[in-house]
Amino acid sequence: MNSLIDLVDVVIGVDTHVLTHTAAVVDAGTGGVLAQRTVDATVAGYAELVEFADQHSGLRAWAIEGTGGHGAGLTRHLEQRAELVVELDRPERAQRRNGAKSDPLDAIRAAREALARPRLGTPRSAGERQALSVLLAARRSAVESATDAQRQLFSLVIAAPEPVRAKLRGQKLPAMLRTAAKMRVNPSMDLETATTVTVLRALARRAHDLADEAAGYEREILRIARSMRPDLLEQKGVGPINAAVILCAWSHPGRIHSEAAFAMLGGVAPIPATSGQVVNRHRINRYGDRQLNRALHNIVLTRLRYDDRTRAYADRRTQQGRSRREIIRCLKRYVARDLYRLLEHTA
Repeated sequence: MNSLIDLVDVVIGVDTHVLTHTAAVVDAGTGGVLAQRTVDATVAGYAELVEFADQHSGLRAWAIEGTGGHGAGLTRHLEQRAELVVELDRPERAQRRNGAKSDPLDAIRAAREALARPRLGTPRSAGERQALSVLLAARRSAVESATDAQRQLFSLVIAAPEPVRAKLRGQKLPAMLRTAAKMRVNPSMDLETATTVTVLRALARRAHDLADEAAGYEREILRIARSMRPDLLEQKGVGPINAAVILCAWSHPGRIHSEAAFAMLGGVAPIPATSGQVVNRHRINRYGDRQLNRALHNIVLTRLRYDDRTRAYADRRTQQGRSRREIIRCLKRYVARDLYRLLEHTA
């Protein structure tokens, strides 16, 4: 989307929170504040905001902070009414002038920032994309909790009484989990041993249950990703989880205006760091969607292991004096370019 100045008469900036939303109407030509309103973050509050906006004539756009978070309900309400919605990130504290902070000020800032940007982002789509996002969050939580349970079990085994350690000694973690899940408390055990056995069994069963839960989420993720973009899953190194992360970040055609912008979103676009006599130097991009960055990294590592073309490229760049980390950074940028072109130009 191009600049709003030539498209609309007013921009309504909205600072979103859990319980309330604050809106400010800003004139697109002058940047002046015309009105402000705070409403509840409910369907009735959303309707009140629309009525408030109707009091100002002319074409309008909404600049909303957190369209995928606190502003998701308002965004859906506005999109159902065919309103023009612009997505904005929340500002970093250092970007707030003189440290000033209030809901009306943030709403005004959102509107003026939308007017100042040469290119604007639209909210990510709902439906299947949002379903993938929910499943990814649930799976991530299950995997992390299962890992925590396994780590706790391993730590407890180290200091466990000798009868318990003897049953688990020399076993790898998967075998240790299976053994611990089958342990029983013997009446002859002392309090320490009986308590340790009980806790180890609970941790092992919890880890197994969470692993099964994560596997169920992954099957559903695969089903949705395959229905959305089966061609993405055909790419080397792109499994269901990586595909889901990529689809959630990309969302829909036209949302990201170029492959360079997609690379920047994924944190794989090198940042120039040239100054004085130091030329042709770049920094690693630490910004962007870190889940997307991780997905691109996993794809590159898989291709380095199984893809002949990628291995040949790595060998050639190694001979030119590049380090493995530099090669991986370059490959992540190339993968981002290829995936963007695939998503944008393939039905």
